[in-house]
Amino acid sequence: MSPIVLRRARPADAAAFAAQLADASVFGNLMQMPWPSEDLWRQRLEASVAAKETAEVLLVAERDGQLLGSLGLHPVDRLRRRHAAMLGISVGAAHQRQGVGSALMKGACDYADGWAHLLRLELEVFVDNHAAIALYRRFGFVEEGRHRAYALRNGRYEDVFSMARLHPHPPRAEGAAP
Repeated sequence: MSPIVLRRARPADAAAFAAQLADASVFGNLMQMPWPSEDLWRQRLEASVAAKETAEVLLVAERDGQLLGSLGLHPVDRLRRRHAAMLGISVGAAHQRQGVGSALMKGACDYADGWAHLLRLELEVFVDNHAAIALYRRFGFVEEGRHRAYALRNGRYEDVFSMARLHPHPPRAEGAAP
């Protein structure tokens, strides 16, 4: 089996994003609306590419040119919260439990810790999404709270956990006093 390759998303990925996120087993665990259009994804991806010198990153995981999953880090733009970013991740149903989520999370954490001035990564996850919660815990995320009846999913209000991860070794200036 070929290795999983990470790269930045590009507008040409719009059809693959729309197809992956149209799968009920995928979008049912996300905070997005079902059946996104290819045009909507093309606009989002074009805007991401056009944004210069921002900590935002949209990654895709692919194997042999096939999109397996995606991850977005979306920095908070309020001045006093610029050290934080929201994380969203999705893996195609046929590619789950194959290391795709781990590859995306590793790439995102490396980017956040080493390059993007991010101290805090935040996410929301449905409390019944046990596989995702286990993945996040492996990467240092902890539950910070439970939001009751937080999001409507398939006609029911569902609870989510808010989870966050702090940079494990925040950067210091070389030679700075402890």
